[in-house]
Amino acid sequence: MSDQFFEQGTRLLTPNAFDFVLDGELKQAVRSQNFLTLVVLETRREWDGMTVTADPGTVGEVARVLGPEVRHTDLIGVQNGTLSVALLDADFENSQKVIDRIVQRIDSYDFPAPLRISLGAACYPTHAIDADSLKKQALARPVVSWRGGPADPGPGETRH
Repeated sequence: MSDQFFEQGTRLLTPNAFDFVLDGELKQAVRSQNFLTLVVLETRREWDGMTVTADPGTVGEVARVLGPEVRHTDLIGVQNGTLSVALLDADFENSQKVIDRIVQRIDSYDFPAPLRISLGAACYPTHAIDADSLKKQALARPVVSWRGGPADPGPGETRH
């Protein structure tokens, strides 16, 4: 793929490129009767007592942390502080193994700023049959919520 489809200097697909390729991969999954699992990571930063959508640099850092756990044939895209990972030919059960490894990598990484990361996932055709529904289901099906960084968790909160 051309460099115009990737965020500068990364393997992250631009929002339009991710949507286009995801749509094509879903059509392929329909034809070949394969699974496809979409994993979304909503990344937010804590800033002066507020929680805000993470800046592109922070999202890129999260992408670099999880990158080694994702096959080169899988898709990674970014949009408004949310990373999307399309695990091709992966049912929900097998995707859970990848999700567990992603969570372990994030948990063991020392982020320089306090972050909140919510991870959700949905599978074609188990949870949805088109790209928009798959995205909505992934956002609505939280798997884990993580909080970490230099600041300690507040009262009643945990790191995971």
